[in-house]
Amino acid sequence: MTPSPLLHIHAVEKTYGTGAGAVRALDRVSLDVPRGQFLAIMGPSGSGKSTLLQCAAGLDTVDAGRVVLDGDELTAMSDDKLTITRRDRIGFIFQAFNLIPTLTARDNIVLPLKMAKRLADPDWFDHIVAILGLQDRLTHKPTELSGGQQQRVAVARALITQPDIIFADEPTGALDQATSASLIRFLRHLTDELNQTLVLVTHDAAVAEWADRIVELRDGSIANDTVVRPVN
Repeated sequence: MTPSPLLHIHAVEKTYGTGAGAVRALDRVSLDVPRGQFLAIMGPSGSGKSTLLQCAAGLDTVDAGRVVLDGDELTAMSDDKLTITRRDRIGFIFQAFNLIPTLTARDNIVLPLKMAKRLADPDWFDHIVAILGLQDRLTHKPTELSGGQQQRVAVARALITQPDIIFADEPTGALDQATSASLIRFLRHLTDELNQTLVLVTHDAAVAEWADRIVELRDGSIANDTVVRPVN
């Protein structure tokens, strides 16, 4: 018996604008993501890849269709419940890092827990800080960190709640080639060693090659869906 997917996207539609100027960003997109899969979403500019990520993560509404995370339908949730779900069960990594400039690296990492009025698991905190090489940067503020270090803090922040799934939107876009390669190797490690489910949007084929599966969007629809490494 095939297990239920962690993320189920069914016939999702999203249109921006009205009338002659309307743009259909997603055209009945359906996609299942099993637990523990590293999925890369690719496509040219305007193909709908970032819109798909935002709708799948509950950051944007859909016009039609359903998004279900581990049995719970995000597209049917109230705003309050969706906010709690995003905070507690979903991790986000963005190209712009989105760190709070007045907070130290440590405080940026634990911010989602502080907002939820929860304490960090000290063993988990120490583990992710160690594997990201941030032990000697925890008291530094973002302006005192390199771009790569800032992105690693953002990754740690995404992991601190031990989320069901992580969504990453062009996370290597603001990094140099060497730092980008280091980050993508770590994201691969998350899947291999921690069984972390990851959905990553990228325009970079070299980044996508690290994924288990590559979905290519074109004009708001899935043009190709290729499994590179089957999930065990």
